[in-house]
Amino acid sequence: MTFPEAVAVASRNPGKIREILAICSDWPVRWMTADRDPGPWPEVEETGVSYLDNARLKARAVAQVLGVCALADDSGIEVDALGGAPGPRSARFAGPHASEEENLRKLIEAVRDVPDGGRGARYRCVALLSVPGGDELVGEGVCEGTLIHEPRGSGGFGYDPIFVPAGRQETMAELDREEKDRISHRGRALRSLRAQIEGAS
Repeated sequence: MTFPEAVAVASRNPGKIREILAICSDWPVRWMTADRDPGPWPEVEETGVSYLDNARLKARAVAQVLGVCALADDSGIEVDALGGAPGPRSARFAGPHASEEENLRKLIEAVRDVPDGGRGARYRCVALLSVPGGDELVGEGVCEGTLIHEPRGSGGFGYDPIFVPAGRQETMAELDREEKDRISHRGRALRSLRAQIEGAS
């Protein structure tokens, strides 16, 4: 496939939309988002059991309703001491309507007694481009790291203030935007997706 003329971002999360548009700023497409493009954008409940399930639900729904290609991702943090949780339930870790701050505080409490040597974690992202009619491409990215005990930094969103990427001293929330996008799980997943689009051209 070739790059479509337009791509709708199947998300209402302002932080996620900003990152997708920044990482994909050089894609030769016209980007559509719910906050600036009128239309019957569907509300999609993330009922899937995996990142891929949730990304597919969102992308397919938007592609079908708007009649254009749609890009969605689902991502989460996987904590070794919690057996990989919260994983795909990261956005709902503290409850179905929890705020990012509530989720962050619940994770801090959940690993409060875990020693430094056992605080390994990773961010994982699955990005999916859905074409009206059924075709799709999928990219995945992972960023390994560790969790600190108290949040640091004011950038990013979600669990970024307690996640230190491997080989770094700063949390994700302390990195500048360009550096975060370069090493993040979302950046890696979206660059994988772009390579597949170009490879399939």
